[in-house]
Amino acid sequence: MTERRIILEMGTGNDLYGEDYTKAACRAVQDALHHSSIVMFKSLGYDNREMRVQVTIGVQDPDRVDAEAVAAELPRGRPEVKVVHGGLNVHDPDNDTTHVVASAAISAFLPIEDGAWRLSEPAV
Repeated sequence: MTERRIILEMGTGNDLYGEDYTKAACRAVQDALHHSSIVMFKSLGYDNREMRVQVTIGVQDPDRVDAEAVAAELPRGRPEVKVVHGGLNVHDPDNDTTHVVASAAISAFLPIEDGAWRLSEPAV
């Protein structure tokens, strides 16, 4: 069997007043999750515990993200969280605050038997 990516979703999240990078990252994951519904598990008889879920979080200060807290946001699968430099910090000099914006990319992978699925031509 070959592991294949079955979904890629992206989201953004922010923390406007607390400079909490983990909170922004968790909100980005929730945003991405709310864009998708993977019905194939029930429809095709896959066990969602077989799914590997790869999460990449982009923030300006990666060391300030608790990757375990981000992984806990995922309702299914075996999570792997990687935090990289990205996202955005927006400083408000009038109020001396920094707004943290995080981006998330979530990829889900399943082991799928080679040749198990085949694309067909669309009906005309």
